[in-house]
Amino acid sequence: MAFVVPSSYSKSYLSLPHPRISSTKQVSFGIAAGSVFRQPCLKLSIFSGGKTLSKGTNAAISDTPLLGTIDVLDAFEDDYGGIVVNPTSLPNTSNAFSSSLQSSLCYWNKQAGFVYHHAEPGYVMLTFWLPDGPPGLPSTSLHQIGVGAFVMNDKNEVLVVKEGKCPSHCSDIWKIPTGFIDKFEDLFSGAIREVREETGIESCFLDVVAFRHAHQVLFDKSDILFICTLKPLSSDISIDESEIEAARWMPVEEFVSQPFHQEDEMSRAITDICISAHHKCYAGLAAHQVMSMLDNRVAYLYTGDTREATGMCP
Repeated sequence: MAFVVPSSYSKSYLSLPHPRISSTKQVSFGIAAGSVFRQPCLKLSIFSGGKTLSKGTNAAISDTPLLGTIDVLDAFEDDYGGIVVNPTSLPNTSNAFSSSLQSSLCYWNKQAGFVYHHAEPGYVMLTFWLPDGPPGLPSTSLHQIGVGAFVMNDKNEVLVVKEGKCPSHCSDIWKIPTGFIDKFEDLFSGAIREVREETGIESCFLDVVAFRHAHQVLFDKSDILFICTLKPLSSDISIDESEIEAARWMPVEEFVSQPFHQEDEMSRAITDICISAHHKCYAGLAAHQVMSMLDNRVAYLYTGDTREATGMCP
């Protein structure tokens, strides 16, 4: 659990994990005359009176009159000017942790100071921008990443699915397998997995031929859908009934003659590009594994110069 002001951003953030064990400090809080009090709001003054805390100093300091006390977490300043909460000194019960957290959130929301930045299973991060001017902290994830998999066999048949749960206007449409990629999953791996999970077909990645960028999609996020072509390595279909209603190999002529594909400009454009790529009339972006010295990471670079890439189709 960390409340930090990294020098690179001159900001503070609060990361809140599940409670673990042990002690807390007490801090005073007060209620102004005539105010409506529903639950105590914690008064936290991180840099009291303009003084910077020294390493090891408790971060919970209050200038308010002592009308009551509330437990706050033990914290100290780190070498980077941030405030770090001692992870071994968290409340020993979930109720005590919940009480301190609820009071803290009440105060931060009331003061319009800390705002929610992002959440993951096990913690929520709150941020507070210290300098004057608009916050410069990078936003959390703004986009969802999805893949669409165009799989075409040597018989000019396209692997298509019919969604089991979808709005009524698309309930009878045969479409290519699609889905979101998982955390830390590569694009090509996500496309292969979606095909396998929905249809039971094994495949290998060929290339990315297009991507669609849209806004205010699921959860009001922007959405990027990467269209990939894949080569089938098997032919027997076994559907996941929890995700789709049906799957089949459909002749490409029948696929493109569906009224929806005839009328929908986006679907028609995607299908035309995929068919052209299958017949070697269009070159997409192949995946190449490369190392970057900037972050010492291995990643995949998608380029359009060749289809020969590590771990892809021969």
